[in-house]
Amino acid sequence: YRRQHTKETQLSKFNQTEIKAMLGSYTKVLFVRDPFQRLIATFLQGVGISPSFSSFVQDVLDSGTHNASVAWKPLVSLCRPCLIHYDYVVMFGFLGQELGHLLRQAGLPGASLLPELTDTQAQWTYRWLSEQMFSELSVQQRKQLSRFYGWDLAAFPFSSSFLSD
Repeated sequence: YRRQHTKETQLSKFNQTEIKAMLGSYTKVLFVRDPFQRLIATFLQGVGISPSFSSFVQDVLDSGTHNASVAWKPLVSLCRPCLIHYDYVVMFGFLGQELGHLLRQAGLPGASLLPELTDTQAQWTYRWLSEQMFSELSVQQRKQLSRFYGWDLAAFPFSSSFLSD
């Protein structure tokens, strides 16, 4: 796209015609992760200053979706999947399979460019962590989180998410 090398990087800086032309000229890939796993990762990285996971979750809920940090903001509000038609949606936990396919589709030698990905171990670890962290939350916090991430849960197949219930 002719303006791709400008300093403007946010789509909101362009008009509708430019956005349509720009998005049409790229392969659009969206990487998604279970919102509850995103919360756990953010907490473990120490992004919040909360002493416990439960208090961290309460801080997230109190911030609301409009004031939420990009680290835990619902994906639907960040990537606009209803407005932007992504060519590929790659889910965390299946990176090994999906990235190899994506690279082959792009005409690149998939296997030789990827580091070894241990998707099964990551899935098992996050499942265990999710069980531990979910048990720390009150019933009210669980329900509020399910509402907070409701659009993400509807838009993406996070069928094994603790928030899906």
